[in-house]
Amino acid sequence: MKVVGITTQQEVYVGSKDRNFRINEFLMVMDPHQGDLIGEVVEAKTYNKYIPLSIHGDLTDSSVLESLKAIGYNIEEDTIYIAKIRLLNEALYPIETGSNVRTPVFHEVEDLMVQSDAEEGLVLGVIRNTDQMVDDMDAKYRDLLYTFEDGKLFKQRDIPYIFNIKDMHQYPHIGVFGGSGSGKSFGLRVILEELMKLNIPTIVLDPHFEMDFSETGDYMDGDEGDIYGDRFKCMQVGFHIGVRFEDLSTQDIKNLLDASGKLTDSMSNVVDILFKRRDSYNSFLNRLNMLVEAQEEGSLDRIDARIAGATSDLEREGWRKRKEIYLSYDNICPYSSVRGILWRLYRLNNEGIFSKDIKPIEEGLHMGKLMVIQGSTRILQVFSTYLLNNLYGKRRDYKDALYKQGVADYFPPFIIVTDEAHNFAPKGYDSPSKSILKEISQEGRKYGSFLILATQRPTLLDETITAQLNTKFIFRTVRASDIQTIKEETDITEEESRRLPYLRTGDVFISQASMGRTIFSRIRAAITTSPHTENPFDELRGKVEEDDEKFLEIIRDKLPINGDDLINVIKEIEEDAAITYSFEHFKKKLDYLVDKGYIQKEKTPFFDIYK
Repeated sequence: MKVVGITTQQEVYVGSKDRNFRINEFLMVMDPHQGDLIGEVVEAKTYNKYIPLSIHGDLTDSSVLESLKAIGYNIEEDTIYIAKIRLLNEALYPIETGSNVRTPVFHEVEDLMVQSDAEEGLVLGVIRNTDQMVDDMDAKYRDLLYTFEDGKLFKQRDIPYIFNIKDMHQYPHIGVFGGSGSGKSFGLRVILEELMKLNIPTIVLDPHFEMDFSETGDYMDGDEGDIYGDRFKCMQVGFHIGVRFEDLSTQDIKNLLDASGKLTDSMSNVVDILFKRRDSYNSFLNRLNMLVEAQEEGSLDRIDARIAGATSDLEREGWRKRKEIYLSYDNICPYSSVRGILWRLYRLNNEGIFSKDIKPIEEGLHMGKLMVIQGSTRILQVFSTYLLNNLYGKRRDYKDALYKQGVADYFPPFIIVTDEAHNFAPKGYDSPSKSILKEISQEGRKYGSFLILATQRPTLLDETITAQLNTKFIFRTVRASDIQTIKEETDITEEESRRLPYLRTGDVFISQASMGRTIFSRIRAAITTSPHTENPFDELRGKVEEDDEKFLEIIRDKLPINGDDLINVIKEIEEDAAITYSFEHFKKKLDYLVDKGYIQKEKTPFFDIYK
């Protein structure tokens, strides 16, 4: 392999007569003046005169072909393999044409490829096309993982990709981008498994109810999934966790109400006026209700009439309180706005938001657990606004107190993970959760709070947050607008961006600021599996077969069944099994079993016999 053609400090062409090149493989250029320089193959092609395809002006030009001739390649007869190599570090001078090129050995690339030991980093996958360097790789980097390809499990064959979690202190936040079926959720699962391995406190917002780690993948041997049993906990908003109303500030209340339905300026003003610090849900609700009831009377005269006509002291006292509230707030709290606040408050309470608190989450984070928060997207938007403000505030208060040499309760650093991140921090319009996520993206590094945001549509994610994602995992992406966003936000090359729509599931470009370049990897096989992995069509077929077996069991001891006796058989089934069938439905099910071959139907001059 030799350098051919015109060279620069960044890129060279390499030719070979007997060795083909692979995209993203690493080669060592042996420049006689500058020493060994490592580069990555970014484009590879084969040239032969018998293939009617001109490569002039594309991969090579006349200077490359002339160089090939000059160093002994017979381009009229031989097949020539040509690659474009981009150096990982810019050379001082253009590379010497004719320099030899060889495959590097592991110790020459170890500092570039491996950023951390497996015990201290996240073992996420392998660096593709590095298998030629593993022969002399250290034992501590071998047999760390499996990859899952073409329905089969393979032992590690390349250099492992180990993400140095400590680098997040300088290069915070991770983005995971990819279309449906690209392996994005699979990659996110692997990242979470690795965070659990290191006992890093993590909050996962899970709108799809899929981040459960209790089931081992059926392709794995043994019981590897058991290792995560006590390292994570799934909790549903409104059932296991919620918001303690007494702990809410005025801004917290407005954030929650706004997530339940957009607040107008007038509604916001109503909350500022009527909400009192340390209000319970009932006390705030009663104040709103009494004002609404008084406003519905319409005037002081009618309220006085209700007081005068009260049939008990309790009713009279109630209307006196309504009058007092009416006099204080009617002029500054419009009836429609108060009703709007009431409607939103009822809606939140009906969803169980105020029935629990966040103490289990805090306890789990202190124990280094992965806390999976489950609920619909809208409920998670409502709840995460309060949760993240609360937890980030505690972490920030602790770090600020340390700086000021004060006293504060310890709160651990933590990572926030969410799928469908564009729903929580949308581009172009505000949402309650967006403000806290934006604040953490810009300032969280100082306080030890980090984000891992996954989305199918990076174009729809807030641009300020996208710009703060220093590491990006880019799976298969098809939409041109998303590819353009990725090109703007990463150092991915034009050649790599053209490959994005065709990546295999699980293959990923990783743009990592701490490494200063993009690498091509494959995510390892996840040890656990999502509870939603069953194919829906297999589910449908299984359900039909189950129903058929159940119906066959019900009628088995009643066979043979005469066609003129169906009514009596239906009555017997209703008495025995408490299942009711109409005549037409029962006959159709019998005919269906005949078509499936479970039973036979014999025709007679008078009726059919099922047996």
